[in-house]
Amino acid sequence: MPADSSHATLPFVKLNDHVATAPQIQPEHMAAIAGAGYRVVVNNRPDGEALDQPESEALRQAAEAAGLEYHYYPLNAFNYPGDDVAAMAALFDDAQKPVFAFCRSGTRSTNLWISSRAEDLRDQARQHAQQLGFDTSMSLK
Repeated sequence: MPADSSHATLPFVKLNDHVATAPQIQPEHMAAIAGAGYRVVVNNRPDGEALDQPESEALRQAAEAAGLEYHYYPLNAFNYPGDDVAAMAALFDDAQKPVFAFCRSGTRSTNLWISSRAEDLRDQARQHAQQLGFDTSMSLK
């Protein structure tokens, strides 16, 4: 994952002023996410994808304990971009509730952000993500 912003134990990339993406996080990261000003956590990683990843339920509990809103929206190559891209767009677009989205590397979450942009804005979002070092091949054209 590219790195343009990081906390000692919490690397992430800001896509804009109110959306960041990151590789896999742990329950103990939730307080730092809240402390960084984010209000919503979106988990784009399916449970069981790797043996060492925390379950979504543990992440949800930790997020809520830190005062964060939590959304489980698992994606893989077979179901991308998921069933409710409009709901994800609404989350990503709410500047009053900054979003911290994660998956294994941050790439799926970034591609979802691109795919959730209005069609006339996707190319600009894709170019921005590419400049940040992301593979954007999953995103909708």
